[in-house]
Amino acid sequence: MWHPLRVNDAPPRNPIGAHVPVAGRGLVGTGLAYNERIGGEAVQVFVANPRGWATPAGNPAQDEAFRAACAERRIPAYVHAPYLINFGSDSPATRERSTDSLRHSLLRGRAIGALGVVVHTGSSIGAHRRAEAMAQVREDVRPLLDELDALGDDSPWLLLEPTAGQGASLCSRLEELADYLDALDRHPRVGVCLDTCHVFAAGHDLAAPDGVAAALAVLEDAAGPGRLRLIHANDSKDVAGSRKDRHANIGDGHIGASPFRDLLAHPATAGVPLILETPDRSAAPGHGHPADVARLKALRAEAAAR
Repeated sequence: MWHPLRVNDAPPRNPIGAHVPVAGRGLVGTGLAYNERIGGEAVQVFVANPRGWATPAGNPAQDEAFRAACAERRIPAYVHAPYLINFGSDSPATRERSTDSLRHSLLRGRAIGALGVVVHTGSSIGAHRRAEAMAQVREDVRPLLDELDALGDDSPWLLLEPTAGQGASLCSRLEELADYLDALDRHPRVGVCLDTCHVFAAGHDLAAPDGVAAALAVLEDAAGPGRLRLIHANDSKDVAGSRKDRHANIGDGHIGASPFRDLLAHPATAGVPLILETPDRSAAPGHGHPADVARLKALRAEAAAR
């Protein structure tokens, strides 16, 4: 049985949590119970099969229970849209399905009180198609933002997540966010989800001296202030610039622990939650989400003491 979380009087500067499972007993019975078990202060969920096109209807009672529980306990919640979404595709069917899938995630996100919906920025086939692909992003995504506007101010932000650089990525380097945001008229509800493994794999060496500050400077120059709304906190199994999206537990990869302390101390990350997408090896002592949450909380305390 899920037990209520203790309500904190003051939320932390950077709430720390993880992407949680929801299969079985749903958003509250599985998702929030898992989040409590690992010591999470923020939460991310899927509202559809991440590797499929189905758009299942939610359970209104469960949605409201999740929304109320998160609000009462000041747990910021986020939705990750399915991985198949790609508005840069040369397939009209894929683009149509991508539109339906993202609309579904945005509407379900609003129903559960999510602050943002994360979507990967996609890819095109061949460098010569980049301009055409960005035009498709505008054609397909801009109307969805208009639909959000019509629903009101309680709609979630759309959070663009640059990829690790594999294939013909439309946006992997942080400077490429500028073109993506321009395609969407820099809509006021479009933000950025920074995945530390992705940006490291794309060539922003967070482990280098002042590497975190350098990456955040590029992000702010490309996107503007206030666009960074979520961080996916993941170490990397591969070296900087590898273009390989292989997550490691915090401190167990090539990024290492100290850059996460730098991230938690930087002015640009104030108020931005961190969500873990690291391997969960909870059965092994000192590993998995509970250990990663504890490690990030310790780094947060060190950052605050600077």
